[in-house]
Amino acid sequence: MFFSFKPKPKNPPQQPPAAGNTSSPTSSGTPPAPASSAPIGMVAKTGSPLPPRVVHAPQANPYSFAKGLVSVKDIIAPSYVEVDFDNLKINNTFYRTIFIAGYPRFVSANWLSPLISFDHSLFTSMFIYPTEAKVILEDLKRKIAEMEATIQSDIKRGKMVDPSVQVALDDALVLQAQLAKGAERFFQFGLYVTIPSENPDELNQLSKEVESTLGSLLIVSKHATLQMEEGFKSTLPDAQDKLNITRNMDTTSLATTFPFTTASLTANQGILYGINEHDGSLVIFDRFSLENANSIVLGKSGGGKSFLVKLETLRSLMFGTEVFVVDPEGEYKMVCDVLGGEYIQFSFNSPIKINPFDLAGIASAEENELGLKILSLHGLMKVVMGDLSPAEDAVLDRALVATYQQKGITPDPATQTKEPPLMEDLYKVLVGMESEEAMALAGRLEKFIKGSLSGIFNQKSNIDIINPFTVFGIRDLEAELRPIAMFIILDYIWTRVKRDLKKRILIVDEAWYLMKHPDSATFLYGIAKRARKYYLGVTTITQDVEDFLSTDHGKAIITNSSIQMLLKQSAASIEKLSQTFYLSGGEKHFLLSADVGEGLFFAGPSHVAMRVIASPDEYELVTTKPEELMHRQTLLDEKEKNASPIPVEPTPPVVSPTTTTPPPVSPLLATQPPVTNPGPALTPTI
Repeated sequence: MFFSFKPKPKNPPQQPPAAGNTSSPTSSGTPPAPASSAPIGMVAKTGSPLPPRVVHAPQANPYSFAKGLVSVKDIIAPSYVEVDFDNLKINNTFYRTIFIAGYPRFVSANWLSPLISFDHSLFTSMFIYPTEAKVILEDLKRKIAEMEATIQSDIKRGKMVDPSVQVALDDALVLQAQLAKGAERFFQFGLYVTIPSENPDELNQLSKEVESTLGSLLIVSKHATLQMEEGFKSTLPDAQDKLNITRNMDTTSLATTFPFTTASLTANQGILYGINEHDGSLVIFDRFSLENANSIVLGKSGGGKSFLVKLETLRSLMFGTEVFVVDPEGEYKMVCDVLGGEYIQFSFNSPIKINPFDLAGIASAEENELGLKILSLHGLMKVVMGDLSPAEDAVLDRALVATYQQKGITPDPATQTKEPPLMEDLYKVLVGMESEEAMALAGRLEKFIKGSLSGIFNQKSNIDIINPFTVFGIRDLEAELRPIAMFIILDYIWTRVKRDLKKRILIVDEAWYLMKHPDSATFLYGIAKRARKYYLGVTTITQDVEDFLSTDHGKAIITNSSIQMLLKQSAASIEKLSQTFYLSGGEKHFLLSADVGEGLFFAGPSHVAMRVIASPDEYELVTTKPEELMHRQTLLDEKEKNASPIPVEPTPPVVSPTTTTPPPVSPLLATQPPVTNPGPALTPTI
C-alpha cells in the first residue's frame, strides 16, 4: 500500500445557489415554468418557449493560490511510504519498531547502557506519564485484597501458595507504604525502539541482535505487528505516543532508565584531543576550565604518549598559551625548530648555564621567598649528596642561610634583588665551618666545584625565557646527572613562572627520573599542588607506571591532576592501575588491547575511550616512530645528494698588452659573481 505524507486537500465548501438559478414568479403572476434540460432557445414539446437561463462563473476559493505553492511539507516528505505488517519502507530505507512488553523485577543503574551504546543507529523513545497517587492507592488496595484472598483460598484448600502471587503481594505492600509516605511517585512508562536498515536481510539480523541485547537484560520485546506506522510515529521526535503500551513504575525504578549513559567531552572551547570511541563525537576540552589545569599521561613505551602531548602543545600554542618542556630524549627538537621555539641544550659543553641559587625577586607578604628557596635547595642537595643525617641536614641549613647572608640577602624582600650566590660560595661556607659534618658535606660537593663535574651547576644564569615555546634538552647528560639537571631546570622555570601571571603549561617528560628520589618527587608534587595559583598547568609523562604508582608522591600527583590520560598498558601494571583509577573489567581489557594512540581520557568526573587523531601535517611533525624518522632522514640525504650546485664561470681577467698573464684565480674568487663593469685596465708600475 502506498500513500504520501502530503495532506490530502479538503473538499471545497458547497456554494449557495446563484440568484439566477432560482425561478421566480413573473410580473403577470404566472407560476414559474418547470425546470427543463432543454438548451437555451429550444422550444419544449408544448410549443411554449423557455425563459432564458442565466449561467454564472463559479466563485474563486481564496485558498486555491496557497494550495498551489510548494510548502515545507512538500520538501521534506518522502517520495513514497510502503506499510507492511512487520516493517515500514520509506523511500529506500526499511524500519521496524519493537516495544517493550516485560521488564525484570530488579535492575541496576545504567541498565539501558547496552541499548543506548548499540553499534547501530536506533530511534529510541521513552514516554513517562505521571499518575495521581490517590487513584493508584485505591487500585492497590483492591489488588492487595484480591491477592490476599487468593492466598487464603489456596491455604484453606491445602494447596501450595503460588510464589508469583506472594511476590506480587509483597511488592504491592511495599509500594503502597512508599506511596502513602510520599517517598515515591507513580508513573506509566513506555519504551519503543525503531531499527533502520537498508535492506530486509540486514533489518532481520539487526532485529535479532537488538532482541538478544534486550533479552540479556531480561527484557521482553515484541514487534509492533500491524502497527508499524503507529510505532514509527511514536519514535519520531514529536512526543506522540501512538502505541500507548505502558508499564507501571515508581520513582526509583524510573530513575534507573536515565538514557544518557555515554559521557560526552565536547565543549564549546578548548583544543581537540581525539575522537570519542563510544559515539564518534569529538573530545574537545579546555584543561584550564577545571579546578586545576594539571594532567598526567601514563602508558607503556610506544603507546603514543609523546605523540599526544606534542599534539596538545601544537594546539595550545595556537590559543596563546606558553609552553615549557623538560625533554630528556630530544623528542621535541623538531617541533621546536619548526614552530620557531627556543631549544636550550643543557650539557657539559653547552654555554647555557643555570644558577640553582637564583631568586624570583618578588616582594610578597604571602610567601617567604628566601625560605622557600632554601627548602628547595635542601631537596636539590639531597639529590646531589645522597641521604643526610639529621646533624648533616642541620649543618646544611645553617650553611645555606650563611651563604645568602654573605651576599647581603636576608628574609627582607628588599634585599632579595641582589646578586645571588653560587654553589661555590656554599662550598666555601661549608669548608669554613670546620666541623666534621660540614667537611663531609663539602667533600660530597667538591666534584661539582673542582672535580670532573665542575662548571655545570656552578655558574651564573645566562638565559632568560622570552620565547612562548621553550624546550630544555638534557639528552647529552649522563643518566646520574639527569635528575639533578631536571630538578634545577624545574626550579628555574618555577622561579620564572612566579614573576608574572600568564597561561602556561609545563611538560615534564620521563618524570620517573624525578620519582626515583624522594626529595625531587616532593619538589615535583609541590609544583603540581601550587601551580593553579600561578595559572600553570603541569603535564607529567611517564612510562614506568608501576614504580610511579608505588610511591605516595606519585599517587598524590595523580590525585592533584584533573585530567588523566591512560594509554596502552602492560599486563604487569594493569592491576595497580585498576585499583588507583577504579577501572571496570571492560576498561582493563580495553587498555591491554588498545592500539597506539588509543586510551581512556579522564576529565573531572567524566571519562571516555578516546582515539588520538592528527592531520597529515601534524603527523609528520610529531611522529616519533624510528622507521618513519629514518625514512624521512634518508629522503633528505638523497635530496641533498642529488641537488648539485650550479657551476659559475669565472670572469676572464682584463689584461693589459704590456703586462704578463696574472696568476690563476683562487677557487674562492672563482665563485664570486662576474663583474659587470670592470673599468679601465690597470698597468702595473715598474
